Amino acid sequence: MANIVAIVGRPNVGKSTLFNRLVEQRMAITDNESGVTRDRHYGESVWTEKYFTVIDTGGYVVGSEDTFEGAIRDQVAMALDEATVVLFVVDTMTGLIDLDNDFANVLRRSKKPIIVVANKAETFERQSLVAPEFYSLGMGEVFPISSTDGSGTGELLDEVVKHFEDDGIENPDDGIPRISILGRPNSGKSSFLNALLGKDRSIVTDIAGTTRDSIDTHYKLYGNHFILTDTAGIRKKAKVQESIEFYSVLRSLKAMENSQVCIILLDAERGLESQDMHIIAHAHNAKKGIVIMMNKWDLIEKSSKTSDQMKKEILERLAPMNYMPMIFASALNKQRIFQVIEKAMEVYENRSMKISTSKINDVMLPIIAHTPPPAVKGKYIRIKYVMQLPTPSPTFVFFCNLPQYIREAYERFLKNKLRENFGFEGSTITVLFRKK
Repeated sequence: MANIVAIVGRPNVGKSTLFNRLVEQRMAITDNESGVTRDRHYGESVWTEKYFTVIDTGGYVVGSEDTFEGAIRDQVAMALDEATVVLFVVDTMTGLIDLDNDFANVLRRSKKPIIVVANKAETFERQSLVAPEFYSLGMGEVFPISSTDGSGTGELLDEVVKHFEDDGIENPDDGIPRISILGRPNSGKSSFLNALLGKDRSIVTDIAGTTRDSIDTHYKLYGNHFILTDTAGIRKKAKVQESIEFYSVLRSLKAMENSQVCIILLDAERGLESQDMHIIAHAHNAKKGIVIMMNKWDLIEKSSKTSDQMKKEILERLAPMNYMPMIFASALNKQRIFQVIEKAMEVYENRSMKISTSKINDVMLPIIAHTPPPAVKGKYIRIKYVMQLPTPSPTFVFFCNLPQYIREAYERFLKNKLRENFGFEGSTITVLFRKK
């Protein structure tokens, strides 16, 4: 059974800082600007050998008609439903205000254990004079802490774990494949995730940059269990001016690094742009599996040949990074979105496929004998045998007498022959040459 702790409260009380403190890493973006966190954000923690999941949420504002704040309230409600224990964070710098009282009325309807956390209590005055005023909320003991320096969090966690019925699960995500959803801002990443889940896991608006943190979601399809990560849109460095967006892009790139397969969304109305190529190159250089989803395909006037023509043009522009499958889909209409996930799982299997040494040599050595490496300076290169290395992505080493003379064109030739004979669709192939 999973133990889940939800961190809730009004905007700018330090929820994300407390979240980072509990998970012991800077997973959530923090800033003095209110409303930085929008979607639910998950992390793992442990205290006195009790394992639990922590949920960071956006700031709750009662009665606001703002688009984001309304969506944030829905995200907080979902977190409350999931939680085993709720941490109601308040701010000792401002003291008790109406927004706290309004949100306390919302929390009172919950049947979950609620712990009041008086944050920013770095000084003796705030601990002894300000924190006690939160007892007037009538929600039990108040725990003064400082999420910045960690003071008081030990006593808080001692109280939290009292509400757990068991020890929880260590590393619940260990061994589960990760698929990240990447693309430029407004390419439809969050809409795609929500369409797959059939519910609003991520907040979606027409405003570019709506998603800020990288959002993990467990997903099952056709007996396969994996983690989907929705990420913030990645723009060119020159266009990134706000610090929040800068950190959002870093989180997106980190999510890509942590995943095995990347689904990269392109906007069908805009086609393949230079920034799309940069994102694909990032995933390629990181040796990730790649699936291209041409989103918003429902908005394109097309004939029976439109998709084939567009696919051919795009793959020609991407060469030699043209080994990935491309699916034309619409997140809005749920058109072919499950085919995208099926293809991502195929790419995951391709990426982890291992070929026996005997089979590789039976196939590749006759090909090499028929088309040997070109001689360089009168020296003939002889490749003796081939083997696959036990690496996360497909890597093959060719043993030969003069590895330093093999040119890039012949390396591409070998990669193409490996793909022709063994598949590896959507996966990078690394070829190494060693002296034998």
